[in-house]
Amino acid sequence: MTTNLRLPGRPEELTLPALLARNAAEHGDLPALSWRAGPGAAQWTTLTWREVRRQTAVLASGYAALGVERGDHVLLMMGNRPEHWLSDLALVHLGAVPVTVYGTSAPEQIAHIARHSRARVAVVEGARELARWEPLLTDADVPLERLVVANAAEAGPHRTYGSLYASGARLHRADAFEKAWQDTRPEDPLTVVYTSGTTGDPKGVRLSHRNLMLQAVRLDRHVELPEHAEHICYLPFAHIAERVLGIYLPLLRAAHVRLCADPSAVSGAVRELRPVQFFGVPRVWEKLAASVRAVLAQLPEEQRAAIEAANDLARTRAGHRERGEAIPAALEASYATAKERALDPLLGLAGLDRLVWTASATAPMPLDVVRFWAGWGITIMDAWGLTETSGVCTVNSPDAFRLGSVGRPIEGLELRLAEDGEILTRGETVFGGYLRSDGSVESAADAEGWFPTGDIGRLDEDGFLWLTDRKKELIITSTGKNVSPALVENTVKEHPLIGQALVHGDARSYLVALLVLDPELAPAWAAARGIEAASFGELAEHPAVREEIARAVEAANARLNRTEQIKRYRVLTEEWGPESGELTPSLKLRRRVVREKYGALIDGLYEASYETP
Repeated sequence: MTTNLRLPGRPEELTLPALLARNAAEHGDLPALSWRAGPGAAQWTTLTWREVRRQTAVLASGYAALGVERGDHVLLMMGNRPEHWLSDLALVHLGAVPVTVYGTSAPEQIAHIARHSRARVAVVEGARELARWEPLLTDADVPLERLVVANAAEAGPHRTYGSLYASGARLHRADAFEKAWQDTRPEDPLTVVYTSGTTGDPKGVRLSHRNLMLQAVRLDRHVELPEHAEHICYLPFAHIAERVLGIYLPLLRAAHVRLCADPSAVSGAVRELRPVQFFGVPRVWEKLAASVRAVLAQLPEEQRAAIEAANDLARTRAGHRERGEAIPAALEASYATAKERALDPLLGLAGLDRLVWTASATAPMPLDVVRFWAGWGITIMDAWGLTETSGVCTVNSPDAFRLGSVGRPIEGLELRLAEDGEILTRGETVFGGYLRSDGSVESAADAEGWFPTGDIGRLDEDGFLWLTDRKKELIITSTGKNVSPALVENTVKEHPLIGQALVHGDARSYLVALLVLDPELAPAWAAARGIEAASFGELAEHPAVREEIARAVEAANARLNRTEQIKRYRVLTEEWGPESGELTPSLKLRRRVVREKYGALIDGLYEASYETP
């Protein structure tokens, strides 16, 4: 649905400050931003759009007094809290460029970004961040001059966010604020996003107002939502998906952003708020599905049978929609009854009963997960894109989708496939290039404007894109065969016990795998079978679990060709995550890190003496 709100200009001429000015003038009393006042706080604090613009203006004056000027990069390392969101807007109104850094970044990554961006100011959350940032103030190779700290009690000798805001309140001049943002042009940089770096140093992706405003307008046309809908904002702002969904789209729609400071608490926020829209990376949807399956396993057989029958109706109905067919009246009536009696009560417990738009992106969604949710009447609109494309390139929409695909190109974007299957794209939402350390921009497109995405895929006869793998992650065996690791991993992960997987086989004659149990479903599976385990690690070593994993691998292999089959594997005793380094902050698998960390185990899987557990 295209928003019915007035646009303050043609889509290609929009700037973020112009949208905020419109929201304050025309939707000023509507809620804009809400957050919990502190850990465990029961109440939400809310700012209206009028209040957001007033605080943005004050903050802009505070940053200007600190010496921030048009074109400056300012680094932000905070969680999803109001100081982060409002600072982002304030800096843009000055013509400065906010650059969010992942909170899980290692010191050497932070140093690289600080040096490369030439930023003189960084705004950080508290003591945990200061430990990584303070050494840079005395590093002769890093231009950083000043730190601002959000948590005043942890600021030490550094400037606090509160004092910066107070100085802005004293010094604010409305005419200077209005002139600064009105000087902004659509081609000016809106942000620089440093890619999370599954390999090598992060690259600075420079995105303009035009890139991101067009992305917001065109994505909005694929989404069916009531106006001013709420968005639960829990992914890091260093991730392009949350920047679009949690900042730019809400500005376009005058929507309501609910900040969730702790990503692990998002399930609780969903239960409380019962949103009409929800975006989750594939791992989030996998974990939610595992939680539902764990609940189902505990239900009486009669109730499970009723739910499974309702699931079948929902999937049949989704199939008609997928094929563009009219849904038979009898099926629609049966589904409505089954949804009300069997599905909605359980969905309501999870806060998922009001959803009208659900989406995923960043990595191929396992088809079994997509079909699982289709059985609950939740059609996940899978999309695909990159930081370099300002977010999505292709998207499924309610009136045109294929489960398992990542949809069709958004308006104004072209796709074509290279000879090796790599997806190339061009259009106005594709970035101008990577930031160089001298402040210039290096184009990454060819002479005709085509940008190589690094992803491998295929286009079907209806124009839907199907992802195969990352070009650089394809396994080439010693026999010269190409294997998609994501295909093999997603196949073995279809068994509910297996939550994570990595397959390896580059320059080898066969594939091996590292497997991790699903931390939500595995304990429930064990409890239902009377298996007692004191820890996650002990459960992974239990003979009954090992037997079931063996059957899961065997079943996966039966669906794969000989080259793709897993010959040997090892079940690990710890889950992978961003903190331990195996996943990026956006929950993508860092294959290089996993291979290095478990190199001895992987090598052992190729030894002649290895025995499958």
